[in-house]
Amino acid sequence: MHTQLLIGGRFYSSSSPDATAMAVADGTVVWLGAEQPGRALHPDAEVIDLDGAFVAPAFVDPHVHVTALGLKLTGLDLSAARSLEHCLTLLSDFAAAQPTGAILGDGWDETTWPEGRPPTTAEIDEAAGARPVYLSRVDAHSAVVSSALLDTLPQVTAADGFTRGEPVRAAAHHLVRSAVLAELDRAQRDRARTAALDHAAAHGVVAVHECGGPEIAGRTDIRELLDFQHGVEVRAYWGEAVASADEARALVAELGVHALGGDLFVDGSFGSHTAWLRDPYADDPGTGRAYLDADTITAHLRACTEAGIQAGFHVIGDAAMDAIITGFDRVVSEFGGPAVAARGHRVEHAELLDADQIAKLASWGVIASVQPGFDAAWGGTGGMYAARLGAERAATLNPFAAMAAAGISLAIGSDAPVTALDPWAAIRAAVNHRTPGHGLSPRAAFAAATRGAWRAGGVRDGIAGTLVPGAPASYAVWDADELVVASAADTVQRWSTDPRSRVPGLPPLTPDAPLPNCLRTVHRGAVIHEA
Repeated sequence: MHTQLLIGGRFYSSSSPDATAMAVADGTVVWLGAEQPGRALHPDAEVIDLDGAFVAPAFVDPHVHVTALGLKLTGLDLSAARSLEHCLTLLSDFAAAQPTGAILGDGWDETTWPEGRPPTTAEIDEAAGARPVYLSRVDAHSAVVSSALLDTLPQVTAADGFTRGEPVRAAAHHLVRSAVLAELDRAQRDRARTAALDHAAAHGVVAVHECGGPEIAGRTDIRELLDFQHGVEVRAYWGEAVASADEARALVAELGVHALGGDLFVDGSFGSHTAWLRDPYADDPGTGRAYLDADTITAHLRACTEAGIQAGFHVIGDAAMDAIITGFDRVVSEFGGPAVAARGHRVEHAELLDADQIAKLASWGVIASVQPGFDAAWGGTGGMYAARLGAERAATLNPFAAMAAAGISLAIGSDAPVTALDPWAAIRAAVNHRTPGHGLSPRAAFAAATRGAWRAGGVRDGIAGTLVPGAPASYAVWDADELVVASAADTVQRWSTDPRSRVPGLPPLTPDAPLPNCLRTVHRGAVIHEA
């Protein structure tokens, strides 16, 4: 048995909050405590001096699009575009530097630009020339494309969501995205996956939940990703509705996926005006798009519950959540609450929901996979949410505190590349919610990004995502300043730096505090990132 003894550190452990040393044997935490007894108990261990670094359970991101994230990291990233003109300049410069092949870009957000509108097809053509160009909006629910690309896909112009001169949405967008990704070769896709998973490991992440589907990246991508070798663990979700338990089992067996959920779209997004609302948008006469009705949701939940498979849905708007509630209510009436809760079914995003919906989801044991980065990017009185919904409705979005208080198990993630795969930034966003009363305490937010995220992936042993004897040695080592124990940001601050408080401390998460820097990431005893 190979044993390592980590000394001279500060450990985030509920069992030993004042520990300065930790022993790991064959990928498992076997002891925590003070250095001197650690050396006595493990005299033959390999000693690793942490020099005061902070050691905490590693993160899990429960909602990621791995290949898309890698393409953004290695390609045309438009998230820094400050205006429409700047966006077109970035496109033109990229086209000049990469003079052949299709151009894939990601991350533009017209709501932050002075022009307040997306690029047109004509502007894309002028900036990039006669080349296929696909530029995904930041929320990945619409895109602007070039004439050259549309010319190769005549079926798109007849699809729902196509209006000449505007970004493609809904079915039209799904057709374009699938076609573009299918044109990449295996080497390009693998380079993207390497970049994405390396990036995850460098941010203290040891596992991600890939949210794939036929309308996202397709069957080839999910199969290749599951075959891809990397130190970051991948749990695969597939967003395709089924109608029977046999169909559910067959689909899982065919693709090798772990669950039938993730981005199984009930609706779209606020930014693209495709989230399904009870009442019209404040800046658009429509109420969004409904991709699944209550009957289809019910059939999928029934099939997965009967087959013993975790199900899940992408749901953003309140009307979409109404359909989800109807589906769960029917299946709970048929199978009983305990049988449904035992499957750990999930809702992704769950941004606009009321107190009654929260109470029902909690009573049925539904897990909520949420993205605090959405609120950080688009919340507040002057943000995109307020523009799309009006200030009153926008202030009800992402009620994390109410969800947690009701008993909903939260898992914090990124939806990368929609927001950055940066767990500490997501935790800070959850703590410093733009709406008073909606934020979580630092400890609750950290738990949702570690233990909660493992639980969302079906790991319910009670120790995954912790540093206690018997837990997997999946941890990250951080260069962090003084550790504090703090309450939620919108309550009276109560903090302590005294380890005798018996409460493990975390790095400060105030908006102006520097975030920790990852020095090493370890998964089940194996180093997968070293700074």
